[in-house]
Amino acid sequence: MISVRDLNKSYGGTHVLHDLSFDIKPGLMTGFVGGNGAGKSTTMRILLGVLSHDSGEILVDGSPITAAYRAGIGYMPEERGLYPKMPVIDQLVYLARLHGSSAKAAKARATDLLERLDLNHRAKDKLEELSLGNQQRAQVAAALVHEPNALVLDEPFSGLDPHAVDTTLQVLRETADTGVPVLFSSHQLDVVERLCDELVILADGRVVANGTRQELIEQHAETEWELIAGTDTGWVRSQSGVEVTSFDGGHVRFRADDAEAANAVLREASARGTVTRFGTVRHSLHEIFTEVTR
Repeated sequence: MISVRDLNKSYGGTHVLHDLSFDIKPGLMTGFVGGNGAGKSTTMRILLGVLSHDSGEILVDGSPITAAYRAGIGYMPEERGLYPKMPVIDQLVYLARLHGSSAKAAKARATDLLERLDLNHRAKDKLEELSLGNQQRAQVAAALVHEPNALVLDEPFSGLDPHAVDTTLQVLRETADTGVPVLFSSHQLDVVERLCDELVILADGRVVANGTRQELIEQHAETEWELIAGTDTGWVRSQSGVEVTSFDGGHVRFRADDAEAANAVLREASARGTVTRFGTVRHSLHEIFTEVTR
């Protein structure tokens, strides 16, 4: 397990990371989300050792991270860095060999990754000849080609169409399932919600939420009820122990003091006509993100 503990970083007089602490657990996909300037890329660079920090520490299984461990991490930086005029397959083989793979093993690994990422038909093309989405998948392959001990990916889904997102998600999930800890940042909250096992949400260089999606709902989102009926639901506003949060004709959302107050709404709605749906609202990651970062 990779553990970030009490990490602080300043640029001049600007404090950009404030006592940052979270874990990246083996075999789990950890989503790293936050607005622009929240500190995601800075944290990733410190984790990789390409940026220094003022205080705090990075641990691996309880011991300080080493240069050797860092060298084995698969990293996809925000600024892409493959060679534009070099064929994709040649770049992947080259990168794998830099990490000690034999020529035969490197070729086999690169070929397998390109096939799994649906890029095998472009293997001999120069990177600059690929679409931006295909270049992005080639970057993902580059982070994976040396069979990394951990993955740190900065915006890996940027520029991908829905099919490419699904393909990439599958490869990353298969990698995590082998026990590799995976940290990835993304502004695409719907993708994060589909993929991640745990979430770390940053705001202004601080961890404002951390845990599984269900844990974050329990910690940061009040229980909300939804009623969809065949008649106008404006009467819910006058119900005891109820606070309406949104209303549109036959559709109303509300908070209730307790389950009995909510069930009283259901009984009244049933007496007034047809009830199409009644139950608690499943909050999205976007709603949770908005709640904890405002």
